Amino acid sequence: MSDATATRAPSPDIAPIASPAAARRDPRKAAFELAKLRKRLRRQVGEAIADYAMIDDGDRVMVCLSGGKDSYGLLDILLSLQRRSPHPFEIVAVNLDQKQPGFPADVLPRYLAHRGVAFRIVEQDTYSVVKRLIPEGATMCSLCSRLRRGVLYRVATEIGATKIALGHHRDDLLATFFLNLFHGGKLKTMPPKLVSDDGKHVVIRPLAYVRERDLARYAQACGFPLIPCTLCGSQVNLQRKQVAALLREWEKRFPGRIESIFNALGNVAPTHLLDRTLNDFAAVRATGTPQPDGDRAFDDDVPDAPSLAGALAIAPLR
Repeated sequence: MSDATATRAPSPDIAPIASPAAARRDPRKAAFELAKLRKRLRRQVGEAIADYAMIDDGDRVMVCLSGGKDSYGLLDILLSLQRRSPHPFEIVAVNLDQKQPGFPADVLPRYLAHRGVAFRIVEQDTYSVVKRLIPEGATMCSLCSRLRRGVLYRVATEIGATKIALGHHRDDLLATFFLNLFHGGKLKTMPPKLVSDDGKHVVIRPLAYVRERDLARYAQACGFPLIPCTLCGSQVNLQRKQVAALLREWEKRFPGRIESIFNALGNVAPTHLLDRTLNDFAAVRATGTPQPDGDRAFDDDVPDAPSLAGALAIAPLR
């Protein structure tokens, strides 16, 4: 990477708020669109924080800042909410300098100092470890993520952080769900709030309701000094990228499908799954008492689905 403040080119399906030329011609319109987008992002983050009780009075929130659009947006929105919140909490930005070649080490400290944000830069050469252990062409994300996680947990303890905030957005949660479904054989995604692997920290994802395309537009409009990742960002055959492309195609062809899938992640009917650890199927008996969550869990919720009577009328029993 030759330019420390270079930004990634926007995805083809991400419409910018306004091009630089358009903004110069009508700066009031660009400012209006940015204010509208900022208001929506604040509302979505505020709702996620409230819905999942992410931040409490007196919390010290460690915001993990990578230099990408998601973590910049997370930090900016949390700073805005912090100023308006009736419940005081601290913010400390933490960046892990993994010693990737060409990483512009001065960009984040300069930005954070300008914003007046307390921060800590942690230097640890995980890049060399990943390159040494992972064969050329193989996916590096899993090992890189584990190494980063261990460092960040240690730093959270050192600075007394009560919450660790990560920049995963709605699209990340959906992609993780389908990766687990297609390749892991599990119904599982990234929860908005969880206890860390070591049991010592609470990890939160305040961007859980935010769409990636909105974060991209916001980063472009705000002019964040983005730092592309030359490690994971250079891997073109990642399964996550393929799933993300699938979701974008669904969004174009079937408007509302992605929204419905995301809503389903928070509207689970455990009794209508096959997990024997959730249901004691051996104990299932007819009681003669109507069951509100019985065998009709799908019948009346699908638009244009024929009723049982209609189905029987079309194809009567013989």
